[in-house]
Amino acid sequence: MATPAKAASGPYCQFEPVQAEAKAQLLEASLNDAGYTSAYTATVQKHREMLDLCRSQTWPEEQAIWLRLHPCDIAPGAIDRVLDGIVNLGYSKVHLEVFYDSQVLLPPDDNPTPWTPVVQSAEAARVDLLRQTIDKAHQRGLKVYAWLFTMNFGYTYAQRPDRQDALARNGTGQDSLEYVHDRSQAFIDPYSPQAKSDYSNLIRAVLKRQPDGILFDYVRYPRGVGGQSYVHNVKDLWLYGKSSLNALYNRASNKKGLALIKRFVDTGKLSIQDVEAVDRQFPEEAQAKWQGSTSLSDSKEISDRQAKLNRDLWFFSVAHAAQGIVDFLSFAAKPAQDLGLPTGAVFFPDANRLVGTTAFDSRLQAWNKFPQDLEWHPMAYGVCEEKTDCITNQIANVLETAPDTKIVPALAGAWGKVYRGHLPLETQIESLRKANPEVNSISHFSYAWQEPELDRQRKSCNLL
Repeated sequence: MATPAKAASGPYCQFEPVQAEAKAQLLEASLNDAGYTSAYTATVQKHREMLDLCRSQTWPEEQAIWLRLHPCDIAPGAIDRVLDGIVNLGYSKVHLEVFYDSQVLLPPDDNPTPWTPVVQSAEAARVDLLRQTIDKAHQRGLKVYAWLFTMNFGYTYAQRPDRQDALARNGTGQDSLEYVHDRSQAFIDPYSPQAKSDYSNLIRAVLKRQPDGILFDYVRYPRGVGGQSYVHNVKDLWLYGKSSLNALYNRASNKKGLALIKRFVDTGKLSIQDVEAVDRQFPEEAQAKWQGSTSLSDSKEISDRQAKLNRDLWFFSVAHAAQGIVDFLSFAAKPAQDLGLPTGAVFFPDANRLVGTTAFDSRLQAWNKFPQDLEWHPMAYGVCEEKTDCITNQIANVLETAPDTKIVPALAGAWGKVYRGHLPLETQIESLRKANPEVNSISHFSYAWQEPELDRQRKSCNLL
């Protein structure tokens, strides 16, 4: 009779160093001698059972880690080492990065235009690193969510002459590259048919690898630096791409409304002369109309009408820009939802805030409007010094906003130490458990932060 598996040790389901080392030695032996393969496989299975048992008895029941793979991970045993390490740390799920910076974790022979494969060597053509990682994770009882950048398509995409109409643009006609600190992030116009087609093809290629779910990150516009971190003028908004602008015009409900919208986005502010000119142009229309709003009637003082029109058109333009984000997310999620797979949206809880009375965070990440049949993954990355209120308060706000939605907080840091200003994960976990016990699934950013030296070695193919 087989000996029943025991739970992994400790309050976080982590394996003892001696257990981890014994498994690592068996892996290395099996790579050189097939005679050790069965012993290694049996240990992997035993650890799977131990982890399953522990997680079923421990808060939170589900714990994920964010992981980026590197070209060198195609080497024999490389993925096994990473996934074994993830199991050793008590994780039951992996958020695997499959699209970022115009790169995809797909083999060259099944890579839809216009993306660049993460692995481009000749050997990569014979290795489907995404499928291989999903299969090996499942052998260890790990679920895998495919984690993708969403509206940030990356620098290389923005350099293509045939994709210029797909880029988000502001009132000066510039794209987003120079507004992000590393000048590498190119955001797309969410109303662009070309951007939608490119992203749809990518999603369908990823879904062929049968991940357990999909996570959408960068569901927003870029955040500027300094004074550009908030927007207070229509020229600051990323709605001047061809498709977004046409969609905005199509929201007009009559000719007078359309004329005023065009003047507003062209000039940034309506003058009294603008209002009077449009009145003369369309005398048969008493009010300017567009979706969700109407102006004051013509019988009001012209200065009052001008002020109200400027205010209404400002909030109307912001709503249009933000709605593009929500619509693109819904569009992106549909292929996975049609297959019955969980889909989730990643967001910053403070990225939809109003600044003063009329300005907005430049990201316009209206997460409170995200579909509530998706999982919500708030990035509670606050640096709280000695307390964790800056994390737990954000999560409490998200829970209150969508009480019936699955909320999966993403924490940042490392085990047992302060890392880049973030308190130890143990401290954050315990505070979250006490403040929000109804949460039963969390994630940690990131594997590279947990294993920085190993990550550097993997990047340089210097594991041995």
